[in-house]
Amino acid sequence: MASEQAAKCLVIILLSITLLVISVSATPSNKRKSLNTIKEVNRKGPYIGLITVVPPEEDAFFSTGAFEINPHHPFVDLSGRRFRIGKVHGRKVIYVRCGDGMVNAAAATQQMLDLFDIMGIVHFGIAGNANSSMSIGDVTIPKQFAHTGIWDWLKPNGILPSDDVAHLDIGSYNVPKGGVNLLGRIGYRYEQFFSEMGKPDASQPLVWAKISQHWLRLAAKLEGMELQQCANSSNCLAQKPKLVVGLRGSTSNIFVDNAAYRDFLFQTFHVSSVDMESAAVAMTTLSNGFPVIVIRGLSDLAGGQAGQNSVQIFGPLAALNAAKVVIQFIRTLSDDPSQL
Repeated sequence: MASEQAAKCLVIILLSITLLVISVSATPSNKRKSLNTIKEVNRKGPYIGLITVVPPEEDAFFSTGAFEINPHHPFVDLSGRRFRIGKVHGRKVIYVRCGDGMVNAAAATQQMLDLFDIMGIVHFGIAGNANSSMSIGDVTIPKQFAHTGIWDWLKPNGILPSDDVAHLDIGSYNVPKGGVNLLGRIGYRYEQFFSEMGKPDASQPLVWAKISQHWLRLAAKLEGMELQQCANSSNCLAQKPKLVVGLRGSTSNIFVDNAAYRDFLFQTFHVSSVDMESAAVAMTTLSNGFPVIVIRGLSDLAGGQAGQNSVQIFGPLAALNAAKVVIQFIRTLSDDPSQL
């Protein structure tokens, strides 16, 4: 009996080892296959890189029917992401959904730039609205982005570093006024920007990552284009949405749904949109020496609304409007190759 149990245990152990060997040996094989596919894809390049964040943005983009999949090499799977190869209005594109947050955004952007023959990056999706002159459903193409999540978090009455670009005294928001708030104060720091154009290991202090000017000028020609007003038959915006080019955007690993912080960001940094990825995509692209543009549909008021956040209702509409602007921008690029 004991020998039978020992034999069964030995079989299980050997089977486990075999499966482990197979899984380990399969990984390099899959990578080699992916790299061979990438070589084939790059022979047909260059491509415009398209990056969204979450499934509703992806669904909105695909629902337009503008993306034509490459029948020979429809996609390449890398690091858990699917890079889809195709065309939009005859222009070759590679599309990927990066996932929430700045780490995911930077990782997907760098991987796309490293492995594929890319001429520039178009990043798009939804964002919160921090500007009272803008409305839900509007689309913004900011001229620059700040990373507003690099903090010096100090004790109460702590001395802020002299090179901080802004500060927030949390105690100023005590209700009622007075008393000591032990959360203290926050100083907003510069980003360290490394560039292909600079010296190795020599970063430059950076607050605003500036979007590529020639692409901004091209995008400005799209202002006035028709955008969708209704999410469905029962949920329509009070006014027609608009496209605005040339404002400012804020990015951090924070989903902003707080009116006081929304107003602080607007008053301090003069930003009109808040999101969790754009600055990472912009800085990564610019660091590598490629043009970049960001197109964001405003899905909510970032805490400025009464009651529940409207992203669940108008998020898909904002995503669709952003996707429509992206498609028109790519068409404009196709009509004027000198802008690439």
